[in-house]
Amino acid sequence: MKLNLSLQQEFKSSDLVLKRVQLKKTIEVTLRHVDIDSDCEIGIACVDHEESHRLNLEYRGKDKSTNVLSFPSDIPEEVLPLLDARPLGDLVICIPVVLQEAIEQDKTAHDHFMHMLVHGTLHLLGYDHELSDEDAEEMEALEIEILAKLGLENPYLER
Repeated sequence: MKLNLSLQQEFKSSDLVLKRVQLKKTIEVTLRHVDIDSDCEIGIACVDHEESHRLNLEYRGKDKSTNVLSFPSDIPEEVLPLLDARPLGDLVICIPVVLQEAIEQDKTAHDHFMHMLVHGTLHLLGYDHELSDEDAEEMEALEIEILAKLGLENPYLER
C-alpha cells in the first residue's frame, strides 16, 4: 500500500509537533486494520478555532469548533478503477480543540491527536458513531484496537 498524504498546517503549536512519517504510519495501520491495502490519498488540514467553527457550522449546522471534521471523497465508485490511488477524502483537525481536550482528558497532545487521526480516518471509510449505540461500540472497538497496534492507550478509559 502506498499512501499519498497532503498536509496543510495552517495552525501550528509548539505543544504538538507533527511528523509526516508518523501521520502516514497511523493512517496506514488504520487502513490495514480494516482490510484496505490499495493505494490511497488523504488530505489533512490543521486549523484554528475560527476555521473549525466556520466549517462545522456550514457542513454540520453546529455553532462551535470541533476536534475533527471528516469530508469523505465523493468520487463515484465506477471512476475509482481509473485512478492511481483511492481518494479517501479530507480531515480538518482543530489543533486548539485537540490541545484543550488532551488537558481535560489527562492525555498527551500527541496521543489525543493520533486518536483523532484514527477516528477521522474511520469516518472517511464510512464508520459513524452517531447512528446507533452498536455503531458507536463498533467504531470505539476499532479505535482501541488500532491505537493498541500503535502502542497507544485506550482513549476511552477513565483517568
